[in-house]
Amino acid sequence: MMSDDHAAHVFLVDDNDEFRESTRWLLEDAGFLVSDFAGGADLLRELDRAATQPACIVSDVRMPQMSGIELQQELKRRNVELPLVFVTAHADVPLAVEAMRNGAANFIEKPFDPLMLVHALRTVTDRTAASAANAAAIEKLTPRERQVLELVVAGKLNKTIADVLGISIKTVELHRSNLMQKLGARNVAEVIRIALGHEQPHGASTR
Repeated sequence: MMSDDHAAHVFLVDDNDEFRESTRWLLEDAGFLVSDFAGGADLLRELDRAATQPACIVSDVRMPQMSGIELQQELKRRNVELPLVFVTAHADVPLAVEAMRNGAANFIEKPFDPLMLVHALRTVTDRTAASAANAAAIEKLTPRERQVLELVVAGKLNKTIADVLGISIKTVELHRSNLMQKLGARNVAEVIRIALGHEQPHGASTR
């Protein structure tokens, strides 16, 4: 198991011991921190104590006692927002598609190319890390800077922002400059993407 506190954490759920062991080795070799479980109930108990580093869940669809779909429903009920990737046999693809409609991040059909799984998990965990970085950067803004940010995202020009907030255009420009620096944004397009959670601040790293 990786000891790096910044490694992305994968919670692997599958009732097949052989598959779970081989997949754990694969993901640890790829640099992930892995916790594996034979069933959804075991995972749910662990999540109550889970750390907050970037993480995702990899789950089979058909399992005894609690299926992957039932696990997804329980995670929603508990407001657990970790990305969920299903690995599934061919016959379960329709279920996996339905699960994606309900918010799953991806599904991968067994047997799969190991590199495909690694790439999919890096994508979802990097996205999670980027979203967390965006939220942390926005938290650093002053209340006035957040007001300016909201109006910039709404497409308002400096003069309109000044009129709405009752401040001078020069003050608006100062707030815009400060918030762009705090967000690590080089232009308005990046400010908007960061505010909407689609891109991490420039220069930040997820690794």
